Amino acid sequence: MKARNFFNNIISLVALLSLLGIASCSKGPTTKDSNIDYWTCTMHPSVHSKDAGKCPICSMDLVPVMKESVTPASSSKSAPHHDHAAMLAGRPSDSSTTSSPSHEFVVPVERQQQIGVTYGKVERKPLTHTIRSVGMIVPDRSRNWQFVSRVDGYVQKLNVTSPGQVVDKDAPLLSIYSPDLLTSEREFIELLRMRDQAKSKDARETPQRLIESAKRRLQLWNVTEQQIAELEKTRKASDTLTLLSPFRGVVQSVPVEQGKNVKVGDLLVEVADLSLVWMWAEFYENELSMLQLGQKLAITAKSYSGQNFDGTIALIDPFINETKRTAKVRIDIPNADFKLRPGMYVNAELGMDMGEALTVPVSAVMPTGERNVVFVDKGEGKLEPRIVQLGAKYSDIYEVQTGLREGERVVTSANFLIDAESKVQGALKDFEATPAPGTNP
Repeated sequence: MKARNFFNNIISLVALLSLLGIASCSKGPTTKDSNIDYWTCTMHPSVHSKDAGKCPICSMDLVPVMKESVTPASSSKSAPHHDHAAMLAGRPSDSSTTSSPSHEFVVPVERQQQIGVTYGKVERKPLTHTIRSVGMIVPDRSRNWQFVSRVDGYVQKLNVTSPGQVVDKDAPLLSIYSPDLLTSEREFIELLRMRDQAKSKDARETPQRLIESAKRRLQLWNVTEQQIAELEKTRKASDTLTLLSPFRGVVQSVPVEQGKNVKVGDLLVEVADLSLVWMWAEFYENELSMLQLGQKLAITAKSYSGQNFDGTIALIDPFINETKRTAKVRIDIPNADFKLRPGMYVNAELGMDMGEALTVPVSAVMPTGERNVVFVDKGEGKLEPRIVQLGAKYSDIYEVQTGLREGERVVTSANFLIDAESKVQGALKDFEATPAPGTNP
């Protein structure tokens, strides 16, 4: 009986071992390749796994990365993905080592298309530097005229009634009734009669001197040369003084009312000539060396889209604002149609020719802290990192001093480099100590 139980236990053990063997065979070989360092994802090289499987981010199959001292058997043409994984891990592949063992790495063209890589060219271009400022339109102070009453009287008639009214040159603004004016004009007419009735030259000298004095007195009362000439011609005195606009302009203010009593010194009407206006702009102190009197600038306003006005630098304030580190600049702008109005904000642009130089798109440059790196396309998926020395930035391009040659094609979208940051740093590790082509050691 004991022998039978022992025999049955042996049979059960053999059956159990057989089932375990079948299960292990169904899972594949469990022997781990000692040449494999870790498993990674070609799209997400930051993923490191000890076993094969799926990427936890994108669910792609993980690929093996061989150890440094071992050449992976999968680097043959039959398994190019292992070679690509080594590139993503930051080490040059066998294919890249053949042509440039130190710097080149491979990202297959198909993969570049999937992740949206674009390219640009290293070109020689003319360089232009533009400085900009925003300012406000104000009237030209030398073309702003305030009429102040120089006689006592009454406002007999207002020809302009509100601000904003456009008046032509010599157009009547208002009339003032003044008895004093009537007396002065009668004296002037009497002096003219005395001069005309004089029999000799000596007799005419005294009335002529008095006539000149009377004429100056009338001018001080805002009587124009044309009005005095008309008075001399007609010999008819008037008790009303009509003020005329000295230029074509816009009425700024009319503080008086019709019939109101005015005294000497009262403001009657204010007229501004807007055919030339000022723009006060501010420029930073490091831009002042680029500005000169007489320079032309392009002036634009949102109210007139697509239209440019010509501006000229007329004054550069020598005093710097201590807080903003800026200086005020006065720009004169012709404004014959009165389109630019006081209080309007406008933009000023000054473009300067900076010569010609080798350039690279700004989007192609990847700063790494101490250095700037550009990835040069070598064809067939090969990319070469180059350390470049850059000059000034002009809009969307950099001036290239060393590191690139005219006509080379460079990567201008770096989103795949962000995803493969560990690969980029690994590719640059052995390269950092070597001077870039075209640089001085």
